[in-house]
Amino acid sequence: MATTEYLGIDVGGTGVKMGIVNAETGNITNFQSYDTATWRESKHFVERLADAIALQLYQHKNVKKVGIGLPGILTRDRKTLIEITAIPEIDGTPLVEILNERFTDHEFFLENDANAAALGEFYFSPEKDVMPENYIFITLGTGVGGAAILDKKIFLGGDGNAMEPGHVPSRNGRVLERNVGKKELLMLANDMRTAWRGKTVLPSDGSISTTGLVVAAEEGDELAIAIWNEVGDMLGEMLVGLIRILDIKTILIGGGLSASFDFILPNISKQLDYWLTPAYLENVQIKKALLGNDAGLLGAASLCF
Repeated sequence: MATTEYLGIDVGGTGVKMGIVNAETGNITNFQSYDTATWRESKHFVERLADAIALQLYQHKNVKKVGIGLPGILTRDRKTLIEITAIPEIDGTPLVEILNERFTDHEFFLENDANAAALGEFYFSPEKDVMPENYIFITLGTGVGGAAILDKKIFLGGDGNAMEPGHVPSRNGRVLERNVGKKELLMLANDMRTAWRGKTVLPSDGSISTTGLVVAAEEGDELAIAIWNEVGDMLGEMLVGLIRILDIKTILIGGGLSASFDFILPNISKQLDYWLTPAYLENVQIKKALLGNDAGLLGAASLCF
């Protein structure tokens, strides 16, 4: 029996990654990466994307379905881009229509990148055999993204762009990702370092990095742990709301900053313990997402199922 393969494409603000994905194993072949800035500077971003797709499809004539994850909001029918913050010049582009005109015998599926990554965990996670049909997915990186999978499907909400946990009110008169996005996290860390009077391995010259924060916490540094505790508290407060509103009790945490998982988990759990009742707490599971750097590409491919 022939192996089913899909083309998965992860469009990001820094790079565009694509590859052929084996639908059964999740194995990625013919991986290609392109510089987003170069495509943007050409003033023909969509044409460059289509050219890269054409090359993949020419080399893999058995592939008939293409999934594309993008960092922003889309029309509810998943055919047109509304607001792609990192690549604003493609806002309003009827991308599926454009690609259908060029590739007449192929199907194209668009989705928000966090939604796609969440779905990818269901189909391609090493633990896919025990994945529940309902879970919340939080991605930590430059910002804070999220998705909910309900009955094995992406929860879209009223107009198609539900689940933006990074934009809910948080502390200091800011939305959550303006407190714990990568840039803001480092600002918090440097501010706490300035006020710290105890011993710490963290530098005092404003040069703290996220990797340095994780390494310091692994070594038991009290300040690094205190910084991650703050992050855990704010994420936990947000998750209480999502758990109560959606009645979903499995939470997966992924993204570039998920390396901090072991250090943010205690205070996430502390917030859940404080706010949730025993009936909820009995079944709550907080787990690290397992697809890592491949989450966006595999998630895009999962849209083709």
